[in-house]
Amino acid sequence: MSALSLRTVAWLAFFAAILAAWVVMYLMATGMDLDLIGRPGPMGEKMREMRPGMEMGMGAGMSGGMSGGMDMMAMDRFGPLFAMWAIMMAAMMLPTMVPTLRCYDDLIRSADGTTAGWLGVLTGYSVAWVGFAAVIAWVQVALLYGGVIDMLGIAKSSAIAGGLLIVVGAFQFTRAKEVCHGVCHSPMTYFLGHWRTGFRGGVRMGLGLGAFCVGCCWGFMALGFVGGVMSLLWMGLATLFMVLEKLPQIGHRVIRPMGVALIAGGVAVLAAPLVNGG
Repeated sequence: MSALSLRTVAWLAFFAAILAAWVVMYLMATGMDLDLIGRPGPMGEKMREMRPGMEMGMGAGMSGGMSGGMDMMAMDRFGPLFAMWAIMMAAMMLPTMVPTLRCYDDLIRSADGTTAGWLGVLTGYSVAWVGFAAVIAWVQVALLYGGVIDMLGIAKSSAIAGGLLIVVGAFQFTRAKEVCHGVCHSPMTYFLGHWRTGFRGGVRMGLGLGAFCVGCCWGFMALGFVGGVMSLLWMGLATLFMVLEKLPQIGHRVIRPMGVALIAGGVAVLAAPLVNGG
């Protein structure tokens, strides 16, 4: 197989993986009786109201070993949540990687980049986000058992939801966001400064790029706890915005307006109970 056709197959497999991840997330959402914005139907509402571990029949018999029972339930819940977040990372973050992979693709033509290196970059990037999926799955388990979110990952308090929106919005104005976004927005500069050849070299560069991307985009993942982590609308809008952030022409222009919008949304969520109560 020629180098050109191998690259074509790699690109086709890449887009197929994105499509497959979105199909799986759609099937998961509909299987849980959720609509496109993550709101539950009758079956989903029952699931939302369950206590952690109740649906596994583990609520009984805990009086003799409460701590051990809770630990076991947390471990049982982590596995499915980790799988869900890992698939979600593929659905949401792989599309944002297109400019980076296109940039490396140019180096295959003009420098000593290789298809193996291209695959290495993709692998390293994916490993970084799978690692983040493990972290946020544990966070979800902790929030669930702490009573902060319900079984569908939706914040139980408007104070939590509004506060999270404000925190993520404020992050858009920080130096950390600026540095991390700078790497994501200009991957060629990163490649020139950290160039390694072959698959292993690609993995190293991909891990670095993935780490900066996690630093840039973690907040949009955390916003899943505002409307529900299975909300396809949130997933789609977050993916669209993160893609826009990485476009060379407009990426740097959308960061702060989004920060303003998120902060305004957080204030509105915090004010809603006061307005309705009045």
